[in-house]
Amino acid sequence: MIFAYLDEFGHIGPWYGADHPKHNTSPVFGVAGILLPEQAVRGFSGHFLNRKTDLLDFEIRRADKQPYEWEKKGANLFTARSILKYPNIRSTAFRIINHVEACGGRIFYYGREKWSQTEDVNPNGLYKTIFANSIRRIDRFCNRINQNFVVVIDQHAARPILLRSATQTMFGNAPAMRLASPPFEVESHLNQNIQAADWIAAIVGRIWSFRFAPQDFAHLQPYETYFWSRLHRLTVQSTVERATRRKPPERGPQVGTLGEALIAAGLSPNAAPPKPR
Repeated sequence: MIFAYLDEFGHIGPWYGADHPKHNTSPVFGVAGILLPEQAVRGFSGHFLNRKTDLLDFEIRRADKQPYEWEKKGANLFTARSILKYPNIRSTAFRIINHVEACGGRIFYYGREKWSQTEDVNPNGLYKTIFANSIRRIDRFCNRINQNFVVVIDQHAARPILLRSATQTMFGNAPAMRLASPPFEVESHLNQNIQAADWIAAIVGRIWSFRFAPQDFAHLQPYETYFWSRLHRLTVQSTVERATRRKPPERGPQVGTLGEALIAAGLSPNAAPPKPR
């Protein structure tokens, strides 16, 4: 049995550019994490807990928490400057990635570039698509190694949507036969392996933000330098797909001034008029 621990990377909302006052977080969205053999699940969680404690002991003690009930979100740990200013953050991530390999695990991610310069997005639809495609990709990997798998995710506000999507993928057309159960949700601050998935997802998100928008995210280039080859030594069935480009409406002399105004407003001059009531 393979345990797939997955968390989000990037941002699910609109993307206009890093200099936009509101929609400036990331040009990509997806999920990423670790695939662990059943026999490695317990040992890996202990390894991650030890590495987290060694790195962040001061913050844990300041929070007056036990290490096993405290978490540091990857988005807050892996910032633009942190891996340059604090080499221990970088080396801790290296050790965690190396331990994934040592225990026979793999790294997985799947995401998509988002359409830019539009608020015409469907976050729930995007999440469903990403999640269903991720399950199918992990299913292909597990079929190749003759193993079943389960998916473990952080608690999420879109839980009913994700569970419905997973169930459709499990039992619908061309079902994911290796998926043993709909996903399990866990409290991230109490689950070390989902925290490890969150750290991996943060790194993946930094890399692909830079790759798709290098002028906006030039400061994230060190993530590609330090982590690209290390991650891709272990990745399976992983990619971030480029957005399909919307075909602009055809323009021609028959469109006319009113048609041009409709196109500028994002409407089609050839759309049928509404039916009278």
